[in-house]
Amino acid sequence: MLRRSLRPKRLIRAGSLLRASSRCAIPPSARPVRQWPAPCRVRASCPFNTRFYTSSSGFPAIGDTIYALSTAQGRAGIAVIRISGPSCLDIYKALCPSRAIPKPRYAVVRTLHDPALSSPQEAAVLDSEALVLYFPGPKTVTGEDVLELHVHGGPATVKAVLAAIPRPSTANGSTTSPPRIIRYAEPGEFTKRAFINNRLDLAQIESLSDTLAAETEQQRRAAVRGNSGALGRTYDAWREQLLQARGEIEALIDFSEDQHFDESQSELLESVTAQVDDMLRGIRLHERGSQRSELLRNGIRIALLGPPNVGKSSLMNLVVGREASIVSGEAGTTRDIVEASLDIRGFLCSFADTAGFRSKASMLKHGGLNAGPIGAVEEEGIRRAKQKAQESDIVVALASVEEGADGHFIYYDEETLDLAAQAQACMIVVNKADAVDAAQLEVLLRQFRQAIAEKKADLGDATGLIKISCREAEANSSRGADPGGIQGLIDALVGSFSRMTEMPVDLQDLLGVTERQRQLLLKCRMHLEDFMVEAQPDEEEGRDADTVLAAEHLRYAADCLARITGRGEAGDVEDVLGVVFEKFCVGK
Repeated sequence: MLRRSLRPKRLIRAGSLLRASSRCAIPPSARPVRQWPAPCRVRASCPFNTRFYTSSSGFPAIGDTIYALSTAQGRAGIAVIRISGPSCLDIYKALCPSRAIPKPRYAVVRTLHDPALSSPQEAAVLDSEALVLYFPGPKTVTGEDVLELHVHGGPATVKAVLAAIPRPSTANGSTTSPPRIIRYAEPGEFTKRAFINNRLDLAQIESLSDTLAAETEQQRRAAVRGNSGALGRTYDAWREQLLQARGEIEALIDFSEDQHFDESQSELLESVTAQVDDMLRGIRLHERGSQRSELLRNGIRIALLGPPNVGKSSLMNLVVGREASIVSGEAGTTRDIVEASLDIRGFLCSFADTAGFRSKASMLKHGGLNAGPIGAVEEEGIRRAKQKAQESDIVVALASVEEGADGHFIYYDEETLDLAAQAQACMIVVNKADAVDAAQLEVLLRQFRQAIAEKKADLGDATGLIKISCREAEANSSRGADPGGIQGLIDALVGSFSRMTEMPVDLQDLLGVTERQRQLLLKCRMHLEDFMVEAQPDEEEGRDADTVLAAEHLRYAADCLARITGRGEAGDVEDVLGVVFEKFCVGK
């Protein structure tokens, strides 16, 4: 049996690669150093009137010491300034002369002095009481020495301390070596150094980005689930498994005539195929988790459909809590899409009020209600409403209780029910429930259910109608537990949100899968499915298994997994890093 230690030749670690890269190497002593005037000429320029050094290439070297304001700019009680790199202790000694280096990971109170002023004058004090913490590498957030200054949050104090931090670089008295490089950090550079020093993988970094961007409780929970590192460990394990299988197959191809193997080609392919089949099931679960997590990240899209004057705009205003749409008794008031986003019990939602649907058949069926010619503008509004329904995750089809020549009836549009049936989730809501008494309303609802069941079988459970009264909710908003039934509708929506985003308890971490990871998992799955085809002999065509192509598909699949965590080859790392780190702010 071939030893399990066999590996392909081109394995390379991203951390080692970036350290060896010409763009990230520590500049040699012979490299000239240029001093730029403020502001610094890098993409994330320092917002303060200060000077610092950077390498002549213009690209930040990994040996630089970087600093930035980690808290928000503006007046605050406390401002946190983070410093990372080999010059942390030099900066501390310059800011706190004659004071001992603090015990690692212990907070101490220090008076910060301006290194440019040597005399102990009052003007030399930057902050009389600052909290200082020193974290020696490599077990830090960036894998390097880290110094944190918790200063008073006044803008002038923060500006003065930031201006003083790079001054130790100009105080270096050596004439044979360039000054130490201390510069303002680029956006996301602290996190990038954590990645380079193997403190975080890309899956954890994307989860951190989601944590910083989270606006709702469900977004926060999804982001936290991806921060454990479990996803990255899973993808690394899958990749190692594929590389091992590929190595065994290629060894069998190259050395089968010279060496004796305990397994034949068919036995080896059968064993690898079983492993790949298990992996495919796991990848499909991760793709499913990504689809649910995207609903939490980007928001659940809800379209309100229905004929004119059934209360779509009134309902939207009640749900969002403000006058987002114009409400009028005149039919056709809403011609374009009106959208509003809000947080409903931790779920980010986007509601879309659409133009009313009208057709000749609908007008004839309901005794000419809202009859009249359909103009070009109204027709365009209906077209956009259809498009919005097709793009939405939930379609709410509205009907209403109306009074005609022969008594009361439920006014609805069949095309809106068709669009609701095609959606991922749908609801049918009957407005103006207060227009008739309870007994008559039940008769009308029963007739409506029968009509839906006969003509719209695809609606399924949506025939559990929700009855509301926007007029009653507006008139009695401060009375009772649920005037007009609006809270009952919101309860039903939240139930749909939960069903659309839920995952089993043991698979909760999969909600941390991002869209970028899902796309790479999709490519990986396609290569593994191609492997399954090439690894199986075709008896009808008399074709043997193509082990060469099968091994290549394993390589491509492993490359996709490597790009997820950023631990792949050179091209993988450079292509992915820019996409991920551009989302971060300065100081993170």
